[in-house]
Amino acid sequence: MSTEGLRVMGIDPGLTRCGLSVVQTGGGRQVIPIAVGVVRTPSDAELSERLLRISRAVGEWMDDYQPDVVAMERIFERGNVSTVMHTAHAVGVMVLAAAERDIPVHMYTPSEVKKAVSGNGRADKKQMTTMITRILGLSEPPKPADAADALAIAVCHCWRAPLLARTQQALNATGVKRS
Repeated sequence: MSTEGLRVMGIDPGLTRCGLSVVQTGGGRQVIPIAVGVVRTPSDAELSERLLRISRAVGEWMDDYQPDVVAMERIFERGNVSTVMHTAHAVGVMVLAAAERDIPVHMYTPSEVKKAVSGNGRADKKQMTTMITRILGLSEPPKPADAADALAIAVCHCWRAPLLARTQQALNATGVKRS
């Protein structure tokens, strides 16, 4: 089952800085960069205002680039509960934006993304940026790190999409529904 031409929106969720990217699959493992950016919200703004800004920006990207799927970093506990909660709020509005447009969302842990892109589930930011620059044939590394992370998440999904499609096809053939 070919996934060539699949348009993937990668999101590195955050409340202050949210990395966004759009890539498209080519032949084999080729991934073509379409767009990359960062949505920023002022830390002194009310939570509701910040979430509204993120929701609008993500929705505009979805409307402009028409992704087939959204790939997002799965939230994990970093030690600061407040940060995790704020990120979770942001993830909620982004998942809702995708749901309103009938775009499926797939979540990946940071180590899954690192393993897919660099071969090392414990790669550091510098290694990841170097690899994403090389994989996408960029003339310079994407900045800030949130933008590079959003590209890495999208690439991770592109490379996993054929396996996910085959798995779903096999489940459909057996009548098993995947949740």
